Amino acid sequence: MAKKRCLLWDWTNTNGPNGNVAWAMDKVNFDGPIASVANWNTWCPPELKGRAPFRPMIRLEPQLSGNDWNMAVKSDQPIIHFFNEPERAGISPERAAEKWHNQMVPVLRKEKGKRLVSPSCSNDEKGQAWIADFMTRIGDAPPDYLGLHYYGTDGNAAIQFFESMHSEYNLPVIISEIASIDKEPHSVYGFTAQLANWADETDWVFEIAFFGCMTHLADDFVSPTAQLMDESGNFTGQ
Repeated sequence: MAKKRCLLWDWTNTNGPNGNVAWAMDKVNFDGPIASVANWNTWCPPELKGRAPFRPMIRLEPQLSGNDWNMAVKSDQPIIHFFNEPERAGISPERAAEKWHNQMVPVLRKEKGKRLVSPSCSNDEKGQAWIADFMTRIGDAPPDYLGLHYYGTDGNAAIQFFESMHSEYNLPVIISEIASIDKEPHSVYGFTAQLANWADETDWVFEIAFFGCMTHLADDFVSPTAQLMDESGNFTGQ
């Protein structure tokens, strides 16, 4: 059995405005395909209790200083993500490359021995232009993994996208967010199963994270059928 699933455990599950559903972590089968857990933060959810590796994330620029940065530096986890859809947050590739060269590489990679994930951009045109620019600026210190997001309805198109990105950059891939945006349940289930099986069988895909495990979605972009948790904190059949 391949263990490549990263569980996207939203920070609100731990102690959020919609109520605490930390208890649901005890329902996760860590003997199955779950390889790691992420929450878009540098702090590890205490309810994980060491049952799987945690993937700290320097989500945006504020996490490059203060307590968030200190937690990343002191983390005993081997892999750290850098920036989540920076093209939507007003962070330029030039600015990101500066932070990469001045903080991520010298401190986290060279001093702490961490493996680094590139910024994870959207699969839209703006996201792909951003990551292409960024990668040209860090050629002397490339990431250990290429972080990618994908939202769409066509599983074949998703696979083609990932294959083209792997071919372009020749790096192991971490699909740090993926979900169907179709509203038809049959289509959502088919997309999810197709991509999960493909990732399991593809050696250069290191991990894949289906969005998302949370009681409430931030907006109506992702199909509610793709949600991994209902509003009460119970896991769905997805």
